Amino acid sequence: MINKLLGVILVVVMLLSRPPATHTNKVLSQATYSLSNRYGDPYVNNVFSDNILLTLAYMGGKVKKGETISWDTVKAPSVNKLILKPGQTFAFHDTTLDKYKGKVVSTTNAHFVTSEGFKSDGWLVGDGVCHLASFMHVVSKNAGLQSEAPTRHDFATIADVPKEHGVSVYYSPDNSSTSTLQNLYITNNRSKTIAFVFTHDKDALNIKVEQLN
Repeated sequence: MINKLLGVILVVVMLLSRPPATHTNKVLSQATYSLSNRYGDPYVNNVFSDNILLTLAYMGGKVKKGETISWDTVKAPSVNKLILKPGQTFAFHDTTLDKYKGKVVSTTNAHFVTSEGFKSDGWLVGDGVCHLASFMHVVSKNAGLQSEAPTRHDFATIADVPKEHGVSVYYSPDNSSTSTLQNLYITNNRSKTIAFVFTHDKDALNIKVEQLN
């Protein structure tokens, strides 16, 4: 009888001493993109890459409007996260279509203009941000999220992105109609919270969409 009691006590102690079960997040999709093949000309490629990383820095709160840009900080290896609860929408910039009014909870916090530190290759200020929007569009679609890009990036190829998934991004305070149509809208249509995880290291940018448990 005593032996049985000791056995029961031992089992209870073992159960209580076990570490709590961990529930890993479910990866819905992910992709890795090179920042060194954004454009054939090395100078232009660097402008594209810098503008992509600056957008991520604004999105992650590492850079804020009106602050002096530290390019060492912008280009340093980093991990940024974007969280969307069920029903919430992310827009690439804050001039949005009427149907998304009240649903957008986050943007990149940027407008891709010179006053925010964005660079120009001699044609447009902010060249390269369309690439980041296109990356996000692809991983969102692959994750089964609702992702709408009203204007396709048909005028130029985006390396590593199928042409039908290219996203045109444009912001102008004087042209809200065009701005709303050149935006990206990602809605969490799942029943659980999701996270975009942006991991930048050297010339590689990995974007992962996780379902949080």
